[in-house]
Amino acid sequence: MFANYLIGLREGLEASLVVCILVAYLVKTGNRSKLPPIWLGVGIAVALSLSVGAVLQFGSTQLTFEAQEMLGGTLSIIAVALVTWMVFWMRRTARHLRAELHGKLDQALAIGSGALVATAFLAVGREGLETALFVWSAVQATNDGARPLVGAVLGLLTAVMLGWLFYRGALRINLAKFFTWTGALLVVVAAGVLAYGIHDLQEASILPGLDNRLFDISATIPPDSWYGTLLKGIFNFQPNPSVLQAAFWALYLAPVLTLFLRPARTAAGTPVRAQAG
Repeated sequence: MFANYLIGLREGLEASLVVCILVAYLVKTGNRSKLPPIWLGVGIAVALSLSVGAVLQFGSTQLTFEAQEMLGGTLSIIAVALVTWMVFWMRRTARHLRAELHGKLDQALAIGSGALVATAFLAVGREGLETALFVWSAVQATNDGARPLVGAVLGLLTAVMLGWLFYRGALRINLAKFFTWTGALLVVVAAGVLAYGIHDLQEASILPGLDNRLFDISATIPPDSWYGTLLKGIFNFQPNPSVLQAAFWALYLAPVLTLFLRPARTAAGTPVRAQAG
């Protein structure tokens, strides 16, 4: 639940902040009558994200075992790629996200209501599709019934509440630090999802080495123990990973986490830290 709560909170808060910035700008510029197209775009984005999640969940059950494993492995790798891009994008643009959205909204206002719908849809839909894909991959990896989905829903609800408090001016936090720490945790979670995706592709006989285990500590950390379940739920930890799984996990986690936590640099090469937007 915690790993999926983090995914829902992180992605949901990004979407909530985007909506808050769009709504606040329209209200402050005297364009309150233009709010319905914004909410329509948000509603379409949410509906599309839910539809994608439903198709992935129910459509995959009609496939053969090998096809399910191939689909799960492929989508897990795609989800990791999307989440990795997202955390780096937010790290880079957090300082000027408000100005960027204001500029896009000015252009949309000049074009008409359809452009406003498209602006809100594209801004929220990206996070929604990433959330649907990554949560589905995480749910498949943990194979733990409804609890991962409950965690994601709770994360999204928390994000909506925080977004409302931001809009009302009742809550202020350092967004740069928040997105840095949650981004680092998501990179760790993504490494586990990647390892699970490699395992799926091995079970589908697309990649070799399924039985070539790096180690087996199942007796020390039983998968059905509370701590084994906790490690699997948060980090997708396996007590008996294959050599290929462990290699992909390490080759992803070490460089990506290092690059993500490295201070940003100006053109002159001076390290700088992002400020809250």
